[in-house]
Amino acid sequence: GIGKSWALINVGMAAAKKGKTVVHYTLELNEGYVGQRYDAVLTGTAVPNLKYNIEDVEQQVNNLSGELIIKYWPTKTASINAIRASLDKLKLQGKNPDIIIVDYADLIKGNNRKERHEELEEIVESLRGIAGEYECPLFTASQINRSGADDDIITGTKIAGSFSKLMTADFVVSLSRKIEDKLAGTGRWHVIKNRFGPDGMTLPSKANM
Repeated sequence: GIGKSWALINVGMAAAKKGKTVVHYTLELNEGYVGQRYDAVLTGTAVPNLKYNIEDVEQQVNNLSGELIIKYWPTKTASINAIRASLDKLKLQGKNPDIIIVDYADLIKGNNRKERHEELEEIVESLRGIAGEYECPLFTASQINRSGADDDIITGTKIAGSFSKLMTADFVVSLSRKIEDKLAGTGRWHVIKNRFGPDGMTLPSKANM
């Protein structure tokens, strides 16, 4: 509840504005609501006010140079194989993703034959494999554990479920928004890991939800 989905949507919209094909898998919010959030980020119009600005929203959506594909599955009903099958189907339709977003890895169905932390390790490694197969970045999100909820800066030790998420990813950034941040519309991004550049820096941020 601190802005994971909004963060992923901002990543997707930034890519779509650059003419990229974005495939967004959501396992928490339905397609319609995710689409409204994309419309809000694109137009700068708050979600409740979109219905009062339909013509302007339609015009900006039609002028978007990229393509956005949103697919919804209820929580823990979609497996890695379901995601692969969906991407294969899109490929047959000539829609090759430039970026894949999965919101989020913890909600993907495991095989029920392992402990959950082992399932999560396998899931995250499989997502990395999908990114490699399609030669595009794949973004996902993770919950933090309870001990990280009150931290000003969230470090890698506070990632919930499985530490393998941190070990597998190329780039990891955390977002901390305490109660006072939610009231003030602020937050702190912290670069936990970066295989391709500097890490360890903390970036103050404004967060308009």
